[in-house]
Amino acid sequence: MAPKERIEELREKLNEYNRLYYVENTPAVSDRQFDEMLRELQELEQRYPEYYDVNSPTQRVGSDMTNRFEAVRHRYPMMSLANTYSLEELREFYDRVTKETGDTEFACELKFDGTAISLTYEEGRLVRAVTRGDGTMGDDVTANVRTIRSIPLVLSGDDWPRYFEMRGEIYMPRAVFAALNREKEEIGEQPFANPRNAAAGTLKLQNSSVVASRRLECFLYAMAGEGLPYESHWENLNKAREWGFRISDHMRLCRTWEEIIGFIDDADRLRPNLPYDTDGAVVKVDRYDLQRRLGSTAKAPRWAVAYKFKAEQALTRLVSVEFSVGRTGAVTPVANLEPVQLAGTTVKRASLHNADQIALLDVRLDDMVYVEKGGEIIPKITGVEEAMRRPDSKPFEFVTHCPQCGAELVRYEGEAAWYCPNSSGCPPQIVGRIVHFISRKAMDIEGIGEETAALFYSEGMVRDVADLYDLKPEQVAVLPRLGEKSAANIMESLLRSREVPFARVLYALGIRFVGETTARNLAAHFRSLDAVMAASQEELAQAEEVGDKIAGSIREYFADPVNLRIVERLRAAGVQFAADEEQRLSDSLAGLHIVISGTFRRHSRDELKALIESHGGRNLAAVSKNADYLLAGDNMGPAKLAKATKLGVRIISEEDFERMVEEGVEKTAAERPMANGEPTDGIVPDTDGTGQQSLF
Repeated sequence: MAPKERIEELREKLNEYNRLYYVENTPAVSDRQFDEMLRELQELEQRYPEYYDVNSPTQRVGSDMTNRFEAVRHRYPMMSLANTYSLEELREFYDRVTKETGDTEFACELKFDGTAISLTYEEGRLVRAVTRGDGTMGDDVTANVRTIRSIPLVLSGDDWPRYFEMRGEIYMPRAVFAALNREKEEIGEQPFANPRNAAAGTLKLQNSSVVASRRLECFLYAMAGEGLPYESHWENLNKAREWGFRISDHMRLCRTWEEIIGFIDDADRLRPNLPYDTDGAVVKVDRYDLQRRLGSTAKAPRWAVAYKFKAEQALTRLVSVEFSVGRTGAVTPVANLEPVQLAGTTVKRASLHNADQIALLDVRLDDMVYVEKGGEIIPKITGVEEAMRRPDSKPFEFVTHCPQCGAELVRYEGEAAWYCPNSSGCPPQIVGRIVHFISRKAMDIEGIGEETAALFYSEGMVRDVADLYDLKPEQVAVLPRLGEKSAANIMESLLRSREVPFARVLYALGIRFVGETTARNLAAHFRSLDAVMAASQEELAQAEEVGDKIAGSIREYFADPVNLRIVERLRAAGVQFAADEEQRLSDSLAGLHIVISGTFRRHSRDELKALIESHGGRNLAAVSKNADYLLAGDNMGPAKLAKATKLGVRIISEEDFERMVEEGVEKTAAERPMANGEPTDGIVPDTDGTGQQSLF
């Protein structure tokens, strides 16, 4: 047999054996036979590199190359689900849906406790895997996802859409999680808080071979795309199972309220015995046409809801309370407990939140306390078993001075937390600000984690964020666990950080109450740090989503001479303190008013809007007599199309728009017929919206 034919035969067999093992749970060959075939394929691919295929089964072992994650815009937004912990609220959802749609069917599924993923397939092959991110943009983690054996790289059959997406949940099985934490404890590393965090953290590792060793798994629970086989979520998932996707067997199509409650009760009884974590049940309207009719809010679909199970509780003894200090100076009490099993893990610590919560619960040392996970990274204390309290117990007294620097604590009006006011001299605050500054969403300085930042501080090398830019490679290279290569990487990353946009720099400064969104709004409104610093409180409050509280915090930050010195040193280091000026790329759309409607193959709507403005055009939100063109994509609203036809507004496709940008308007427009009854040469909009869904 020719090498190419043998390679293709091995790939086909191994993909099928993988599907039978991970999806059908019916192994067809022994592990040894599978490994021997995989080894033969690896040898053939090494001998004949011209037959390399990124979706070969051999790629599941991962690579030790470093992956930098690229931000990718979701073609179909990944919306979050509305949560409820109440059967009464779930009944309200059911009543609202059935009142609006009549008798309908609901797909009921387990709610997996992992990290959401979107998988894109073209011509039956995996081409991209993207995290949820903010629902609009996520990180491309394709190299890591290829290592997950329950995710098909090449689909079975031949009746799948040319292009579609599968949405699902990547998780870490409980047994894998327990083994991983045992390993981490043995080498003195901090164990993961729960399997969900472990899965999310693993998926974002830079080394895909390490990801492969973590043995992540995945369930798929939704499909999005054009030309889907059915207008039913339930039918499409069953079809997806035929293509090789791992769809949970714990699903049920319910027609009545009683059937929905029956599924939830069964799921709640089932979950302790599952090999993975679940935290609720998802109830979805099954038919896509009814989903479209019900629509969505700004945050969540109105046709689905997640019912969260009551958190598991455990009773244990409160041994002691310690206090941690964050970068803002907030002092947080953490309870040390007698170890207790809770939701499959051993719990030794729990959050007490603040002094008010301690007083409300009347928690005392040596009390027997109730602990819940309830979605928390650190479990929380929710109550006290007073019948088991010692008769000589005394009310707990919150600390009055910072446990780290000794400064007297203060409490600001309207806030529950106590704060250490010594922001420039309290070690955990300083280290916390450094860690925030170097974080990915801020300056994205690689090679410096929390431990390294603390080491820089303890060695006297970095006492504020500006000191980072004074570091020398020879200083860093001699530190424990670093070396010349790490030092070079840190220096290179610091150099790159000088190009980080102004909005992220503003966020990186760590001004109290100024998060990512507020920083973006401030940057868009004021355009430079000098303008922000010079603005009065009233002027600051004029920026979008900036009220008096945030404005006051900004003014307070820049009134501190220590902060001003840090800012000037960052300026001298070359950090971006002004937004880039917007540049017009051409006048090819000058004077044109364009309305965008629908979804598009090569651009997001935001990208199209930016292109219109950068080439001299203006965006309109609605079709009117002032509109020159309607840029029509798939799933366009029929009302806009009808109005455009009535007003004689020209209809253009994405391809037409690209030609207009490149070649100018006159030639393109002359070739483009009007929309009022004449045929068009572009993509005909899918006016009834069939075959396409925006899914969470």
